[in-house]
Amino acid sequence: MSSFIEQELKARGVSQVIVLVRDVPDSPAVRRSREVPVGLADAARLRGGMADVAGYFIRSELSLTGQLLSGCALPVGTRRPAAVPTARFYPHLGVMLGTVDREGLAALRHDRRVEDVVGAPPLRLIRPRRIAAARRPKGYEWGLRALGVPALHREGLTGKGVLVGHLDTGADGRHPALRGAIRHFAEFDDLGRERRPAPRPYDTDTHGTHTAATIAGRKVRGTLVGAAPGARLASAIVIEGGDVVARVLGGMDWAVGLGVRVVSMSLGFPGYWPDFLALTRLLRRRGVLPVFAVGNEGPGTSRSPGNYVEALSVGACGRDRTVPRFSSSQRFRRAKDAIVPDLVAPGVGVVSARPGGGWQAMDGTSMATPHVAGLAALLMEAAPKKTADEIEQALFDSCRLGPHMTEDRAHRGLPSGPRALRLLR
Repeated sequence: MSSFIEQELKARGVSQVIVLVRDVPDSPAVRRSREVPVGLADAARLRGGMADVAGYFIRSELSLTGQLLSGCALPVGTRRPAAVPTARFYPHLGVMLGTVDREGLAALRHDRRVEDVVGAPPLRLIRPRRIAAARRPKGYEWGLRALGVPALHREGLTGKGVLVGHLDTGADGRHPALRGAIRHFAEFDDLGRERRPAPRPYDTDTHGTHTAATIAGRKVRGTLVGAAPGARLASAIVIEGGDVVARVLGGMDWAVGLGVRVVSMSLGFPGYWPDFLALTRLLRRRGVLPVFAVGNEGPGTSRSPGNYVEALSVGACGRDRTVPRFSSSQRFRRAKDAIVPDLVAPGVGVVSARPGGGWQAMDGTSMATPHVAGLAALLMEAAPKKTADEIEQALFDSCRLGPHMTEDRAHRGLPSGPRALRLLR
């Protein structure tokens, strides 16, 4: 059993769990839905007895949903929902999320339609270690030059035709660097429900605008901060606060349903918790490259899912090609990818867009992660028939350790866009 589930059951008598189902319903109603609320009224929408599986979940005042409904004041003008589904089904991922007691958990584990049951540790945003005002860079931002992005742009590559998932605090679509960059936008509220109709792209913080522009920021008066200025973003507000797991699952399911090729996530749970391993494997099986920040807690630490073999985990480096103290790194007892992060990318003094206009400099592995997602988009445009695994391997093989980098801190080192392109060709 997941140690997180056991811990929750001992402490509160109930636990939120993620259920991987073996046979995903394929009715037209389910295919059209991004998140199907499961309950008696919705049972007819599920096939193969999945409504029976939903019956293992319970409503509880001790659950996270129950606590959110009873203990949180709603924004002015917002009505309290009359009913919240006992469980949610995410059709593009093939998973369910809900609350169980020990009896329900045992029933799930013995049901042949259930592949696995894992815990739902609360994910957290990997916040920058430093935020400072900055002037608009002249020409290419330094991180793009460090990765060799200008050379790929000279080849005519901009990420055109590639949809990149961006799950963060949102993004300010009115910023000059992001005008035309956001193809799809969604907001998932504290209970994990998608707000409809979708709002105009905005940022609940400053983090998401910064990371979004690093991926796909357009040129502004000669300044370029985006690695893939021709790519389009599927950007969603999934963090912070509320039922973060429901929000992130909603965002992942939404992005996969839209056909993203790569997804950038600067979030995670401190330490190694295998509960989200199945989700990263699901993304891989659906042809999506999952790019995660490894964390900002320094040597000997990492975050899940950024420390999984199945994730492309990213640490930070500075202009001098050294790994800053804050960048997480850790060695594991496993045969494959025993060291995380997989590689490092520019994450110190990175200048990108600020909500409301203007520019900000930030430090963190959250800043390094969108650099790699944007670079992957360029390679996907260049080699559209290559799989996510092949794109990742080209990035890995292009890496070099700097003179002041060690394997324990940087693993493979800093990737090179031009080298990766040659390897793919």
